[in-house]
Amino acid sequence: MDKVFQSARISHSRVEDGLAIVLGTFVVSFGVLMLKKAGALTGSSAGIAFLISYVTSLSFSSVFFLINLPFYWLAVQRMGWEFTLKTFFAVGLVSLFTYIHPLFVHFTALNPFYATLFGNILIGFGFIVLFRHRASLGGINILALWLQDRIGLSAGKLQMAVDICILLISLLVVSTPMLVASILGAMMLNCIIAINHRPDRYIA
Repeated sequence: MDKVFQSARISHSRVEDGLAIVLGTFVVSFGVLMLKKAGALTGSSAGIAFLISYVTSLSFSSVFFLINLPFYWLAVQRMGWEFTLKTFFAVGLVSLFTYIHPLFVHFTALNPFYATLFGNILIGFGFIVLFRHRASLGGINILALWLQDRIGLSAGKLQMAVDICILLISLLVVSTPMLVASILGAMMLNCIIAINHRPDRYIA
């Protein structure tokens, strides 16, 4: 039994990490594309990027990449260089893939409600892949963890406060039905993470 447990603690190789980050960000970015086409929203840094892209002429890809830049210093302080570099590449790949997907995929008929739910499911699955290879998509989550260490502010409460602000501001941008769909989609995404991202069930 001890040998089985010890073997489960063997870290992924760098090749495995690299492939996982590419595949995880590919899945996340396709989910983001579906949310974008549906006119929906999500939380955290991606939600902020959606809002900015909706009210300006800037693309989600460029905004998402740029708003994450200030958080990498915090990531180094809180998580170390390896996590920070993986996260930097993950954010860059999501930005790249969300730009590339529309060149090859065109939706002629897309139900906004369905697209919002399915898009969040894809994002949730992609997050699990990234988390299990010690990477993330940076942004508000890193800030929340840093503030928790520095001043004792609950990371979960700060994340929730930011998401609530995003949803309140979104009332000026999206319709009420789409806001409801976005909330349901975000709940589904968080359920996927809560069920599947547990250290006591998966050790990497």
